[in-house]
Amino acid sequence: MSAHPEGTPCWADAMFPDVEAAKSFYGEVLGWTFDSGSEEFGGYTQARSDGKAVAAVVPQMGGVEGPAAWNLYLATPDAAATAAKIRDNGGTLAMEPTQVGDFGTMVTAKEPSGAYFSVWQPGTHQGFEKMGEAGAYCWAELTTRDPAATDAFLPAVFPFDVKSMDVDDVDFSVFQVGDQPVLGRLKMTDDFPPDVPPFVNVHFAVDNCDAAIATITKLGGQLLFGPMDSPFGRFATVADQQGAIFSIIDLMTTEGEMPSFT
Repeated sequence: MSAHPEGTPCWADAMFPDVEAAKSFYGEVLGWTFDSGSEEFGGYTQARSDGKAVAAVVPQMGGVEGPAAWNLYLATPDAAATAAKIRDNGGTLAMEPTQVGDFGTMVTAKEPSGAYFSVWQPGTHQGFEKMGEAGAYCWAELTTRDPAATDAFLPAVFPFDVKSMDVDDVDFSVFQVGDQPVLGRLKMTDDFPPDVPPFVNVHFAVDNCDAAIATITKLGGQLLFGPMDSPFGRFATVADQQGAIFSIIDLMTTEGEMPSFT
C-alpha cells in the first residue's frame, strides 16, 4: 500500500541546465545532500534531508526548452486509470503512463488551465520520506488564471473535496482528501506578469525565512514576493539562479488567525 493516499503530493523534482549548480544552491539553501546520479535514468539525482528522500534534480534533456521548473507528483494506485480520467476531463497528457524501472509508473499532464503536474504510482520508490519539516516539502499551490477550470478538473480526477477561503480580494481554494488539506489553488492577479503561465508553486520549509532569502540572493537567486507573515507561517516566493520558482516558509513563525473555509 502506498505511503501517500491517492491525490496527495508524494514527490517533487526539477530539470536543470546545470545540475551541479542546482545541487550547490539547494544544498546551501535547504541543507540537502545528494545521492550519486543514476546514469540509467539520465543522471536523475535524489536529494536528502537528514538522510531522508525529499526531492530530486536531473540534468535538462536535449531539446527541452524553457527555464528550470519544479514539478509536483500526486499519488495514484493506478496511473493508467488516472491518465484516462485526465483525458476525459479536459486535461492533456504530456507523457503517457511510463514505467520507471521498478521504482514506479509516472504520468505527466497539463490541467485545463495550463499548469503541468505529474502522477506517480509507486513501486519501490514511495516518494517523500520527510514532509512538513525544515529542508522538506510542505505545501503546493496550483496558481492559475482560470480557477473555475481547475476547480472542476481536479475533483473529477482525484478524490478531492474543495473548500474556498473566506477572505476578501483573494480567490483561494483548498483541495482536501478526507479532512486533510493537500493542495491549494490560487487565482493569478495582475501582480503576476502576463507572460507567466499557470504553474504549481512548490513550498519548502525552512528554519528562518529571512535568512533563507539572504542566502538565495547571495547565490544569484531572486526574491519575487514577500516575505510576508501569515497564520500558516512567514513565507516568500523566490527563484533560484536558474529560474526555477518555488516558495519557502518558516512554519513556526505565524501571525494572525486562521481563515475560515466553506
